Amino acid sequence: MPGSQINMDMTTSAPLESSCGCASDCASEKSRRPETVARALRLEYLTVGWNLVEGVVAVTAALLAGSVAILGFGIDSFVECASAAVMIWRLRAERARAMSHDRLEVIERRAQRLVAGSLFALAAYVTVDAVQTLWRSERPSFSTVGVALLLVSIAVMLWLARAKRRLASELGSQAMEADAFQTTACWWLSIAALIGVGLNGLLGWWWADPVAAIVISGLIAREARESWSGRACC
Repeated sequence: MPGSQINMDMTTSAPLESSCGCASDCASEKSRRPETVARALRLEYLTVGWNLVEGVVAVTAALLAGSVAILGFGIDSFVECASAAVMIWRLRAERARAMSHDRLEVIERRAQRLVAGSLFALAAYVTVDAVQTLWRSERPSFSTVGVALLLVSIAVMLWLARAKRRLASELGSQAMEADAFQTTACWWLSIAALIGVGLNGLLGWWWADPVAAIVISGLIAREARESWSGRACC
């Protein structure tokens, strides 16, 4: 019958249109992926460059002022470089299609656990150093350079974390999401260190610096735990 024929045509054509639309979207995403991978690589190169500068300046300022909080923050910057280097290797391998996806995942997990081990060691070192500073009543000096660096780092890390999170969503990458979490953790470290150093400089609360360092070590330990387990909880 004509009416039923029209209805059958309409019902059979709808799924076809839907599947065609899905195929078109998937093809579009696949065609954009090389460009997205290139953007992610540029962001990771920027992360390495910034963290190298940040780490050198922070460690130097920390040693001059005797600040455990700034020292822990500075050393963590070098660990962040290692994390970003893992992502650079992974993204370059994907772009060159040098390894299978499964092989990439296996090597990436090993690298993440090496980074996690470094973070655990750093957390332990900062905790011991901070407790010794409190026990001996060692009074760190105020570091103007350290405060300026922390203020800049708060802005830079927040921007980097948000940019990485967007790219992780576009790529559907858990590894990129985990890296975004580590950058967010670095932002937390900047704030904790700034509070400790600021209270020491403004109110003369010398103990605020090592106490902030203990808080920082806790954040680093959490970062290490998430990296070890392969989770990201920004």
